[in-house]
Amino acid sequence: MTTDALIACHECDLLHRISELPVGSAASCSRCGAVLYRQKRNSLDRTLTMVITGLILFVIANSYPFLSFKMEGIVQETTLLTGVRLFYDSGMHALALLVVLTTVVLPLAELLGLLYVLLPLKLERVPWKLGSIFRFVRSIEPWGMMEVFMLGILASVVKLAQMASIIPGISMYAFAALIVVIAAAAASLDPRIVWERVEMPP
Repeated sequence: MTTDALIACHECDLLHRISELPVGSAASCSRCGAVLYRQKRNSLDRTLTMVITGLILFVIANSYPFLSFKMEGIVQETTLLTGVRLFYDSGMHALALLVVLTTVVLPLAELLGLLYVLLPLKLERVPWKLGSIFRFVRSIEPWGMMEVFMLGILASVVKLAQMASIIPGISMYAFAALIVVIAAAAASLDPRIVWERVEMPP
């Protein structure tokens, strides 16, 4: 890290010189007190581990039954995309597209984008278009709404439990774990380890 590197406070825009911090500590703005950045322990390794775990969970969540409904001896299995298909078949195409984007496409794009950025950095390489890809990943992060989808599923399960036996599938557990893992990856990532290498040659 260069000694003349600067960072602007996201609250008041005051410029500060970036300096090394003890692991686990944070730098605050001298004017407004907002947190400028944190020195996170093993940020690259921890985030990369979470991303790989998330991709494994994503495959499981989309490959196995999500819920099974048992009523009068008849068992019907649903997958993660069953609701999307029902929305589409009912003519609610925009809603189906919104659900599939926020619960499948964007979370997968975020995980793959982080893997593309972090794995080469771990191998001491700078991937092609590092800054653009990482900026895209950061921009789509707020649009992943898997937890909202999960809450909707749980609310539906509570209502349907009086009419049928609900059997959670392995996909549901994987999906719930995936929500936690993506949140953990976002919390453990220190963006500075990426931005510091944007200007380095590949």
